[in-house]
Amino acid sequence: MPNMYNGLINIYKEAGYTSSDVVAKLRGILHQKKIGHTGTLDPDAVGVLVICVGNGTKMCDMLTDHDKEYIAVCKLGVTTDTQDISGNVLSESEVNVSTEELHEAVAAFVGDYDQIPPMYSAIKIGGKKLYELAREGKNVERKARRIHIDAISILDDSKLQSEGLFTMEVKCSKGTYIRTLCNDIGERLGCGATMAHLTRTAVGSFHLEDAVTLDQVQQLRDQNELDSIIRPTEVLFKDLDFVHIKEDHLPKLRNGNPFKVDNIVDEHLTDEQDVVDKDDEYSDGTRIRVYGADDIFYGIYTYDARTKTFRVEKFFYEAN
Repeated sequence: MPNMYNGLINIYKEAGYTSSDVVAKLRGILHQKKIGHTGTLDPDAVGVLVICVGNGTKMCDMLTDHDKEYIAVCKLGVTTDTQDISGNVLSESEVNVSTEELHEAVAAFVGDYDQIPPMYSAIKIGGKKLYELAREGKNVERKARRIHIDAISILDDSKLQSEGLFTMEVKCSKGTYIRTLCNDIGERLGCGATMAHLTRTAVGSFHLEDAVTLDQVQQLRDQNELDSIIRPTEVLFKDLDFVHIKEDHLPKLRNGNPFKVDNIVDEHLTDEQDVVDKDDEYSDGTRIRVYGADDIFYGIYTYDARTKTFRVEKFFYEAN
């Protein structure tokens, strides 16, 4: 029986692949179906795409919420229907923008920002994805969505005067469309703009320098070294304290049942200490990582002071 992999893989998505393509390829490489991605990255874009495997798929929604970082090349003087360079050109304008004007325009987007999603996106309206409607020649009204830009830094503006190009680093919240940001910067400058290239450099604690290509994943599989790139699911909760549960309570734990403080293995407490004393260690709402005596990760539990029990918040255990 093939191995069942559980955890998170930091994939370097190459140009030409959709996020779904990456998932399909990995299903073939890892020989398992339970694989998902944590947010769409456009086919022409490259960079960090966090993939969830096995019980890690329960983290997909949580990882989608993480802040992201990008490096984008923006071309002034051109607008397209997709808001990136691969689209059909809608307009071309002369660019007369100084470095100071560019920096001022870019800075205006830092902070909260009501962004209208592009027609070429996977957002659904009336049960249909916007890009499907766009391909039918339809342009529907989209509501602006509040997103947040933590910071924008201009990395290179040396080709601003000659080619209308500049490169920026963007740190932003979930749901931000960088090509729409490029488009909106162009509108603010009065000359239009489109995104020429995009690299996602970080998703939460997953960074570009640690990402691996699909070919590298396949090589590591052949060398039986996949464990070296699969981060355990609980890595996202590393800031939480953890406990181990006694062997005799494991059957109940495996079914997601609550547990009392006296079910915890704690070498620092003597047998003479009262359970009431141990209860006093935890305040209502305390969150902990829970492991079995066998060191298997079961999930995140929250303490309920009224019932003096820990109840499951997010359960990850899966029987083999």
